[in-house]
Amino acid sequence: MQELFLTLTQDEWAIRALIASSLVGIMCGTIGSFIVLRNMSLIGDALAHAILPGIFIAFILVGYSTIGFFLGSVMAGLLTAVIITWIQHNVKTKNDAAIGIVFTAMFSIGVIGISKVSTGDGVHLDLKDFLFGTVLGISNEDIYLTLAITIYSIISIIIFYRYLFITTFQPTIAQTMGISVKMIHYFLMLLLSFAVVSSLRAVGVILVVAMLITPASTALLLSDKLKNVIILSGIIGLLSAVLGLILAISLGGGIAPGPTMCVTATLLYFIAVVFSPKKGLLTKFILRRKQKSKIEQEDIIKHLIKNRKEKINIASVSSALGLSVNVVKKHVKKLATDGVVNQNGNQLMLSIKGNESGDSLVRAHRLWETYLVDEVGLEEGQIHTEAEKYEHILTEEDLDEVDKHLGFPTKDPHGSPIPQKQIKPANPLLKLKLKSRARIAKQQITEHIESELWELGLTPNMEFRIFKIGDDHIVLKTSDKKIKVNEELARQINVLI
Repeated sequence: MQELFLTLTQDEWAIRALIASSLVGIMCGTIGSFIVLRNMSLIGDALAHAILPGIFIAFILVGYSTIGFFLGSVMAGLLTAVIITWIQHNVKTKNDAAIGIVFTAMFSIGVIGISKVSTGDGVHLDLKDFLFGTVLGISNEDIYLTLAITIYSIISIIIFYRYLFITTFQPTIAQTMGISVKMIHYFLMLLLSFAVVSSLRAVGVILVVAMLITPASTALLLSDKLKNVIILSGIIGLLSAVLGLILAISLGGGIAPGPTMCVTATLLYFIAVVFSPKKGLLTKFILRRKQKSKIEQEDIIKHLIKNRKEKINIASVSSALGLSVNVVKKHVKKLATDGVVNQNGNQLMLSIKGNESGDSLVRAHRLWETYLVDEVGLEEGQIHTEAEKYEHILTEEDLDEVDKHLGFPTKDPHGSPIPQKQIKPANPLLKLKLKSRARIAKQQITEHIESELWELGLTPNMEFRIFKIGDDHIVLKTSDKKIKVNEELARQINVLI
């Protein structure tokens, strides 16, 4: 490790390679964000392959010259873009087929030309250097060119960000605003050509598409905001390039850094696929488990409220819902902690908080059944299963809209009463969990509530702790006493959490 560190910080070739790789990673990452969002990944691949004829022609005209290769490659890239666009607009050929036809032809011409001239005496033009990159042998002239293009690309994105943004997501609106969508498209193609050409010596034409696409795809898994995606993509591109270079040098044995950079970028992508906070597979798995637990707990609450006059225990819940006894025990423990369920020996009972949750579930179920019959036209025998699913996912706002749309019905299609929505404060007392702390809010929904609180000795901003949640009351513990609050009042007290 120490030897590797000394190599990267002292050897000129390693320092040049590190600088060039870093610049390529940042540049490809930032430009790649727009390439991926505009579904231009295949065009990026096409331009990367189509620049070879430009290298061949530049070598014929000016010899082995970095500036000559750059100009020749850019011209070849732009020519390819123009031909592809012309075919897409004027010939009855599929868009992706047009891209494939043009870039394979250009690539083949370049391979033939470079292979032909490289056989001559004294010619140092190796095809594999352009295909896979030779970052370890990069020159100062290549670094200056890459630095200039990187700065130019970043400044261009900053200046034209608004135009790139709107033409990427709302091209029709951009057109009505007088913005030339076609010109922005060609400008982005120019930046793409610059990025591809300046990445030649680092990763080569075959692998440059990976540095354009993979960091941007990784960033899109981590954020939905374009500015954040651009920044993250540049950082991920930088990490991929630097870590890939370090890996190639540490492994030794003549391993080309270009492929290791691309492999590193892919590994970072799959790490994001699994661990992304919002879109990762692990996150989705955890959310599915939480949703499954939520549904099972709500099913237990609904079972208890439907059978509140009967004696219900864990075994009967397990049998009725088809859940194992251990799963029911786990859910009941969680519901008891939240103050939703009380246990009296083997018997399970809903607290006033649980009764409210149960009424909300029954309301959602019966409202949705009514909607399916009145609005969708389903028969009574077809609605139960659908309502069983939607009662768990409809929000309070959704239910209010359905209730209003149906004209605030009082009975469902089976004739069962639909629980009516209660007027609630912003933060009702019943939202609190057992042992949680809060304060009495100064603003209550009515003066009558304020009066009742005053009679109980509960004044504005008074701190308390939830001591007990019974089946028809809640016990609050203040600094010097315990206060029993009945069910009706507990629903209407506004608290500060």
